[in-house]
Amino acid sequence: MTSVNEQEAIRKLMVFLQEWDSAHKVARSQILDNFIKSNDKKTEPDLELEFSQGASLFLARLTVWLRMTYTYSTCLSKLLRSIGIFLSAAGGCRYLMEFLQMGGLLVLLEILGLNHPSEEDKRESVKLLQLIADLGRMYKELICENYGVQSLAKFLATSNSAEAQKEVQVLLDCLGHENPKYQNQVCKGLIAVLPCASPGAQQLALQTLGNMQDVVGEAPTVLVEPVLGVLRSVHPEVQCAAIQLLKTLMAHKIRTALLEGLVALLTPPRQEAFAGCIDTDKDPTSLCPRKPVLVYIQQAAAAKAVGELAKESAEVANELIQLRVVHGLMVAAGNLDHMASQRHASISLQYFVHTFPFVEEGVKKALGHTLFQQFMAHPYSPQDTTGQGWIIQVDPHLKWSRSALL
Repeated sequence: MTSVNEQEAIRKLMVFLQEWDSAHKVARSQILDNFIKSNDKKTEPDLELEFSQGASLFLARLTVWLRMTYTYSTCLSKLLRSIGIFLSAAGGCRYLMEFLQMGGLLVLLEILGLNHPSEEDKRESVKLLQLIADLGRMYKELICENYGVQSLAKFLATSNSAEAQKEVQVLLDCLGHENPKYQNQVCKGLIAVLPCASPGAQQLALQTLGNMQDVVGEAPTVLVEPVLGVLRSVHPEVQCAAIQLLKTLMAHKIRTALLEGLVALLTPPRQEAFAGCIDTDKDPTSLCPRKPVLVYIQQAAAAKAVGELAKESAEVANELIQLRVVHGLMVAAGNLDHMASQRHASISLQYFVHTFPFVEEGVKKALGHTLFQQFMAHPYSPQDTTGQGWIIQVDPHLKWSRSALL
């Protein structure tokens, strides 16, 4: 027989559940507020004590209400946080199983694809998905089988919250490891993020792709164009992440394609380069006769990348020389319209000159004795307020050299 105290606890539970069942939206929202405030971070035994061994009854009600209202609910975040108290409770693995059995996973994934839920709602959904993924490979596969990677990649690319983007990145990284059946799908999802407009998403996607290279085997060839494309980013952190990924990819078969692409970026087509320049005839008041365009930003990043890659590997440096990187660096160094191109190309070019005697001979012949001496003495001077580095110091030869190289 149950004791008087047990009977009283059961009675209170039944009263609470009846109150929930009969409550309207506003009242339920208040119940959720009280539940979150009183039970956050409680363990499974704590929750069972709170609900007289009937915590699963309340979780079932929360899950059913989630399934019924997630497409329009105005307190979705509170509902997800309440469910999260159960799913994250220490020792509460059975709560996760019950939630999955009631179709909770599909609801979480659908929330990510809807327009109505707020970023906070979607972030709470990602947190619950992370708890599910942490259960092991079978549950990672379950998320991927239900188009979870596509939903997460889209949210990563469109989110305005750095915190939410970081949580999505952690989940995608989790799905990409110890999940051999779907790791290529995760890789493709991250690649799809690279052309997006969010620098934060681009940086996180690049970093995660780098982390995954030890498990995916050979990197796919479809990675070449998107990685080179993000070098057009005006955000230094994105360019840095891209160069780090390029270093990792040098151990893969796509190395030659990446190096060919980098060298090609050093000499952008003239019509593309000039397409974004300011027309001073139409805008004579412009203080800047030429506006740096994306191809010049990409050119500067490529010049920096080839220098860093060459310094890390003599084999890569030799391959770059065979691809005529020296010619490309000289073209970039002569770009009077973009200071960063001059700086990075000059620094990288000097490395090749110092390292390979035959390169030194060729560059000296192309520049002439005087300009070559200036270049070797000051490849790029940060104190040069003109932004032209060594190039402007021998102005009579500049136009001839630049036109000949172009």
